[in-house]
Amino acid sequence: MSGGRQRTLPQVWRAPRSTARQRDAGGDSDDDLLLAAAAAADPGPLQGFSEAAGSIWIYPTNLPVRPYQERMAGAALLANTLVCLPTGLGKTFVAAVVMYNFYRWFPSGKVLFLAPTKPLVAQQMEACGRVMGIPCRDMAEMTGGTQALGRRELWNTKRVFFLTPQIMVNDLSRGTCPAVEIKCLVIDEAHKALGNHAYCQVVRELSKYTNQFRVLALSATPGSDTKAVQQVISNLLIAQIEVCAEDSPEIQPYSHERQVEKIVVPLGEELVGIQNTYIEESLQN
Repeated sequence: MSGGRQRTLPQVWRAPRSTARQRDAGGDSDDDLLLAAAAAADPGPLQGFSEAAGSIWIYPTNLPVRPYQERMAGAALLANTLVCLPTGLGKTFVAAVVMYNFYRWFPSGKVLFLAPTKPLVAQQMEACGRVMGIPCRDMAEMTGGTQALGRRELWNTKRVFFLTPQIMVNDLSRGTCPAVEIKCLVIDEAHKALGNHAYCQVVRELSKYTNQFRVLALSATPGSDTKAVQQVISNLLIAQIEVCAEDSPEIQPYSHERQVEKIVVPLGEELVGIQNTYIEESLQN
């Protein structure tokens, strides 16, 4: 492990925020309210923050150090960040580093990793635990199969959670989730954060209780166009984007050349007959 000096969390969260973007005279949209929540700075002390632990951040050196991952992790500690990396190049590794440092900095705080499906939740929990060695006794997996009463107990006794966003929405609305204790929120497959997706609901609900939580959004494909990307940025309160494209020199030593194998599967006699019938009917009409 290696430690790096940095501005501490109190310095970052208490820093003056830009007021260049003014609200429209016609009223507050959802985007305005989200941005206002992100911009509001609490001048008081950060509840639960360990000054001793927060004076450094830890990065694993027992695995090969990739400069782009180290840069992205460092950036994500100090600003709500959207990390865009091609599949297989270590987004989960970056998330594990960020989660572990917030786990250290806030000894009584909660750290969350949201993934859209149950298999992804289990996969990311195993990967993050392997990278940074967060004690299993502090971790919990919560999906649709976890009963509400059991989740209440987990919220009270665990610190690092891997769960689906709908579970988070439900527990926030019921008051089961201790929202003010959440200090880091990792969102996998962040390009899904459009419209009223559960990811968007989580951030909106959480912002009603606290503005002192970090968001790390992960995606290989952040959006199909500029408008979609901007929606993700607004919905997840993103302040910084870290991108490595597939042709980026930074990732070339770690990427593998794609090999495309074309396999032609014959339709078979039955499907060919259906196809011919459909074509004949189309021509007659």
